[in-house]
Amino acid sequence: MPGGIVDIAFFLAFVQLQISSYTEDMHPPPLSHDPYAVSAEHPLDVLRFAISQIQQGRKCALAMLTDTVGGAVRARGAIMAIGEDGHRCGYLSGGCVDADIVAQAQAALQSNQHKTLRYGQGSPFIDIVLPCGGAIEVTIFAAPSLGHMAKVVDQLESRAMATLSMRDETRTITVDYFPKLRARIAGRSADPIALARACIAAGIETELWSADGDVLDIAASMPNLQTHTLDTPSSLPPTHDDPQTAFVLMMHDNEWEMALLQQALAGPAFYIGAVGSPMTHKTRCQALRSVGVPQTDIERIHGPIGLVPSLRDASMLAISTLAEIINMFPNAHPVFTAVKKEHTHV
Repeated sequence: MPGGIVDIAFFLAFVQLQISSYTEDMHPPPLSHDPYAVSAEHPLDVLRFAISQIQQGRKCALAMLTDTVGGAVRARGAIMAIGEDGHRCGYLSGGCVDADIVAQAQAALQSNQHKTLRYGQGSPFIDIVLPCGGAIEVTIFAAPSLGHMAKVVDQLESRAMATLSMRDETRTITVDYFPKLRARIAGRSADPIALARACIAAGIETELWSADGDVLDIAASMPNLQTHTLDTPSSLPPTHDDPQTAFVLMMHDNEWEMALLQQALAGPAFYIGAVGSPMTHKTRCQALRSVGVPQTDIERIHGPIGLVPSLRDASMLAISTLAEIINMFPNAHPVFTAVKKEHTHV
C-alpha cells in the first residue's frame, strides 16, 4: 500500500478511537456544564447556550470574530458565548487567546461595556502571541438581546438562513448563518451505524433510515439520532432534504437502491452517495438510466463513496465517507458570510 494511504489509514484509526470514546454511553449533561461545549462550532449551539444562561438568571456575553489578518483558525463571524461564571460555549482560536477572551468578557459583563480587542500583529497584548503570525479582531457584546438571539435560533432550527445583528457603541455588525450540515443515512448492518456515530460525534444533525430491526434497535440507544423504519420500497417516509443535507445509501439491494436514490435525486441534497465497488456503481447507474433517470441526475451520485478507496472496515468507511461529505460542503455552502460593518451616529 502506498505510504500516503498508510498514513491516512493510521489517521482514520486514531479518529475512530476518538469517536468511540466520545459516543459510547454518551448522555451529555446540560450545555452550560457540558465539557464538549468549548468545542462547539455552529452558531446554533453557541446561541442556545447564551439563551440558557440568560434564562437561568445569569449574565452572558457574546464574543465575535470580526476581522482577521493572515491565517486564522476560525472564519469571520464565528462566535463564542461566555457566562459570568466563566463557563463558555464555542471557540475563536486554536487555544492561544480563548482564555483571555473569557477574562475580557467577564470584565465586560461587570462593567456592562462592549469591547473590541486585537490579538497578534499590532496588538497591545504583547504577551499573547498568535503562532500563525497574523492578527484577529474580537468584539465582545456585553448585553446581547435575548429576543433577537431566540429569533435566530428559531430560524436555524427550522433549517432557514438567519441573520445575527449586533450593535456596539459605534457600529452594527451583521452576519448571515446557514443551518447545520445534516446527514440522512439509509442502510443495513454495521455501515450505517458507524457513519451515524461519526456524524453525531462531529455535531451533525443525523437521521437513520433502515428496514433492519437490529440496526434500529442499536440506533434507539444512540443520542441525538432520528430514526425512520423502512417498510417497503414503494412506501418510503417523506424526506426533508435541503441544500445542507447529505444523503448516503449503505445497503446492497437493487429494489431499495432504486427507490431511495430516485427519491433523493428528486430533492436538493448537496451530496448523494452510495456504497459499492466501481462495477456495482456502473450497474446501478445503468439501472437508473433504464427507468428514465436523466444522466445529469445520475452524475450527482458519488460511488464508490469515501476519500480512501476499497475500505473494508465499517468505521473506517464511515470516517472516509464523512471526510468526502465535508470536503464538498464548505465549497458550496459557507456557514459564515463576510461581516458587514456600518458606522452609526451616536
